[in-house]
Amino acid sequence: MTSNLKNQFILDPNLIFLNHGSFGACPKSVMENLRSWQNRMEKEPVQFFESDIFKLLESSRKALGNFVGCEGDDLVFYPNPTHAVNAVARSLNLKIGDEVLGTNHIYGALDYTWKQVCKNMGAKFIKAELPLLIKSKAEFLDLFFSYVSDKTRVIFISHITSMTAMIFPVEDIIQSAKEKDILTIIDGAHVPGHLPLNITELDPDIYTGACHKWMCAPKGTSFLYVRKNMQNDIMPPVISWGWEGELSKTSLFLNRHEWQGTRDMTPFLVVPEAIKFLNENNWQERSKLNRKLVISARNQFLEFFNVEPICPDDWLGQMATIELPIENPLEFKQSLLEKYNIQIPIISWENFTGLRYSVHFYNSEDDLNKLIAAVKELLH
Repeated sequence: MTSNLKNQFILDPNLIFLNHGSFGACPKSVMENLRSWQNRMEKEPVQFFESDIFKLLESSRKALGNFVGCEGDDLVFYPNPTHAVNAVARSLNLKIGDEVLGTNHIYGALDYTWKQVCKNMGAKFIKAELPLLIKSKAEFLDLFFSYVSDKTRVIFISHITSMTAMIFPVEDIIQSAKEKDILTIIDGAHVPGHLPLNITELDPDIYTGACHKWMCAPKGTSFLYVRKNMQNDIMPPVISWGWEGELSKTSLFLNRHEWQGTRDMTPFLVVPEAIKFLNENNWQERSKLNRKLVISARNQFLEFFNVEPICPDDWLGQMATIELPIENPLEFKQSLLEKYNIQIPIISWENFTGLRYSVHFYNSEDDLNKLIAAVKELLH
């Protein structure tokens, strides 16, 4: 049995929480740091908002930039990737007939975003229909790029898919897109803290990621990275103070995006503490162990169901999705929670119903064994 750090989290100790992919759990030390920032804000709100906040955000951005492999001044904080992608999509100068290429594995909220933005601009949102049984990177890339046309202006793609938990070959996609002069926007919601990430080496035009998932930062903590030569073209969702660069001596990009009216920005300041927690607990090695647990559990599920995997092992990180032969996903999810105290998402996607399990610091091999036993018992 693998050890875990569950006692360092606020999670109910009796709950088997296998849904970090949806809502990451915070360690106690991270939550204590959040409260300390909130206390500082409330002791002198005027000083905090009119003077302190910009230097504090700069320090936090620098720590995050070091963690994700880019300059801190090339990213801004957002509450979640959906907000960030909305800002980007609405800023694009799409023309009638232009195409934005995504996939059928897109996160649902962002599917709505691109459909509506393209409709408003007279553009088309094209979704490459990628099969669930993907056997190789070459097969994937050939099929995906068969949807590219001379009207394709933007590629929007998940680095790790939400529904199917696959790691897509975004490095190859970005490189090919550059050769075709196509803008790349990467949804990396699940990536920071899940996979090693170096945005500079990856070299997308735009990248967004969540800190409140695998990095264990407070809820509502995400970021938007924009290549320098595009930064003045990306508009914030709210035009507010900073519009003409009057807030600080930083770039117009930072001025425009950092101040969106009065809001609690303390979760953004906790990012360094979240990174500290990961580093102090040897996260890189633990994440490798988590991946082994994920693959081992998947192999047991595949044997039990006698089915093929939906993707190769090396397309998986610290979560995986298994197809379930059930008719009532909600009832099955509730049974796992009520009978076995297992919190886990049951995915309904196209004609596919699946169980997606995530493994983090607070999980153990025993948690996965209990999940496998519960699923077998319910299906029998």
